[in-house]
Amino acid sequence: MNNDTNSSTETVQKRSKRSEFLELVRFTVITLLIVIPIRIFIAQPFIVNGESMLPTFHNGDYLIIDEVTYRTNEPKRGEVIVFRFENKRFLIKRIIGLPGEELNISGDRIVITEADGTKVELKEEYINEDFSSYGTWNLKEEEYFVMGDNRNASSDSRTWGILNKKEIVGKTFLRLFPLSGIDFQPGEIEDSMIEQSQQ
Repeated sequence: MNNDTNSSTETVQKRSKRSEFLELVRFTVITLLIVIPIRIFIAQPFIVNGESMLPTFHNGDYLIIDEVTYRTNEPKRGEVIVFRFENKRFLIKRIIGLPGEELNISGDRIVITEADGTKVELKEEYINEDFSSYGTWNLKEEEYFVMGDNRNASSDSRTWGILNKKEIVGKTFLRLFPLSGIDFQPGEIEDSMIEQSQQ
């Protein structure tokens, strides 16, 4: 009688363990089916390395990048993007110039001639120190001019030239770390903060 009881208990325990294992496998498979497509096609993590985007982003900030928006919408001036640089690493910068525009930098003044001939000077309130650069760039289709917010410590389009749209991975969507800096669409600015004034 006791042998039968013990055997029955062992059978129940084995079934319970098997059921738990199958449930774990099922949970893992479902999680992977959800997470992997999101990671590959929708969003991916990015850790800021360096100080080129101060004061907007700091070294070590942990970001989630939106990879979907630019499949249906064109990048806009002022948006912060992550892109591939020379197919070796990823960089984060802010879009300053758009396709079809002429961009002229003289000292700390940025004057843009838009595709329709309208001239505007950028007033960037997110820049916290003066910088001095010089040059003129003409952007063709699907070409963008990007710069870091920390202009004096940023290697960007002023140094290595224009950025092609095909290199853009996505735009900043979420800052998860540090916890004190959790933010939705970090670095996002309104048009009024750029203050484009006609020349």
